[in-house]
Amino acid sequence: MAIKRTANAVWNGPGKTGNGTVSTQSGILDKTQYSYLSRFESGTGTNPEELVAAAHAGCFSMKLAFNLQAAGFTATEIKTNCEIVLEDGTITASNLTLDASIPNITKEKFEELAKDAELNCPISKLLKTKINLKATLR
Repeated sequence: MAIKRTANAVWNGPGKTGNGTVSTQSGILDKTQYSYLSRFESGTGTNPEELVAAAHAGCFSMKLAFNLQAAGFTATEIKTNCEIVLEDGTITASNLTLDASIPNITKEKFEELAKDAELNCPISKLLKTKINLKATLR
């Protein structure tokens, strides 16, 4: 079964001085502002790299939760931070930092399941870039 999700972007004006909005099918983002300033400086609004970071952190966390469930574990908490690195117009890395609380799991099993999530969450597969994972088990 194919799952399809949509989003749209509207841009007005030139690249550096124009501005745009992004909206998602769910309505969570609804004409959310983005611009050159919010992407390359510190302006108000979102940007594509921030949205990719949110998608990767969320996808990785959910994949790890499914991996844990399949192995007979349930996390108390999975916290994932994602940093997307944009250099010279190319995403060169996605740096995931995981902090998880999982009762009764060994460090080795945790690392195995986290590595599988890193390699196999759909956003990891989509990115085709270097992915760095730093995982901490509490």
